[in-house]
Amino acid sequence: MFKDMQKWIEIRRRVLNREISKRQACQEYGLGWRTLKRILEHEEPPRYRQKKPRGKPKLQRFLPIIHEILEADKQAPKKQRHTAQRIFDRLVLEHEYDGGLTIVKDAVRAWKQRQAEVFVPLSHRPGEAQVDFGEAKIFLRGDQIKVAFFVMTLPYSDAIFCQVFPKECTEVFQEGHKRAFAFFGGVPRRISYDNSKIAVAKIVGGRGREATREFLRLESHYLFEHHFCRVRRPNEKGHVESLLGFARRNYLVPLPQVESLEALNEELIRRLRKDLERKLRGKSAAKEELLAEEQPHFLPIPEQELEARRVDTAKASSLSLVRFDGNDYSVPTASPT
Repeated sequence: MFKDMQKWIEIRRRVLNREISKRQACQEYGLGWRTLKRILEHEEPPRYRQKKPRGKPKLQRFLPIIHEILEADKQAPKKQRHTAQRIFDRLVLEHEYDGGLTIVKDAVRAWKQRQAEVFVPLSHRPGEAQVDFGEAKIFLRGDQIKVAFFVMTLPYSDAIFCQVFPKECTEVFQEGHKRAFAFFGGVPRRISYDNSKIAVAKIVGGRGREATREFLRLESHYLFEHHFCRVRRPNEKGHVESLLGFARRNYLVPLPQVESLEALNEELIRRLRKDLERKLRGKSAAKEELLAEEQPHFLPIPEQELEARRVDTAKASSLSLVRFDGNDYSVPTASPT
């Protein structure tokens, strides 16, 4: 059974966004029609479980040597640096390596990708977004509390969307996306994120990321592409960092006094729609006009609504209780007849 979640999402995105035909997908990925149909009908592989990347035991003890050669190359003239083939030859001649060339090439490529510098474009293409979470304080029914502040921005049009939630968690992350897409009138094709544990299960090297199951489900449902920023490189999503501060200063100062979070969120939506009327210095038109230009570049919002939820494995105690998110819940002690 086809179980590679990343490849599953890639195939769904390319076929459903009409980048390639079904016939081309079958030929390119070596799929049968039934397998392709299953991929297009389901957001995730049945009973998918993330697994660790397959190890390369034969190459493992040679990796420090490869990395040492590549590090030394930084001081050498560009025209006299090692190719993967030359590294392979040296491993065979000097270190009795008896493995293949392909895995050496893979190791060299992975090292270079981790070392690559990131250059942030000065202009932004339409149809791209950035997401971040912040914290804020409000008065809820007279008591001061801390809330999570979800923000999504569109750098091309400078449109911004924000909502407050009781805390930052998977369900809120998903719900924030749902509301943002509805507000903007479509799904951005590419979204940039930091390395929140909600989205990233594991960081592998400079650019490698193992996304969480629920983030992959969100991506598979809406078919957008993700971009995770490098660690300690907040400038890669500086637009949302800036507008998060703008929204907090302009919409949550002085501290709002509300009877419910939904009442505050409705007020935020009203003010965000008003903000779309503004024309920023250096822009050719008001935000709402630029957003209208940007909307044809969005993906359509799926007809089937995403269920904002999180699935965890839990074990019942001797008292028939399971613990989830810091709370105990009772479970049936016997199957219903």
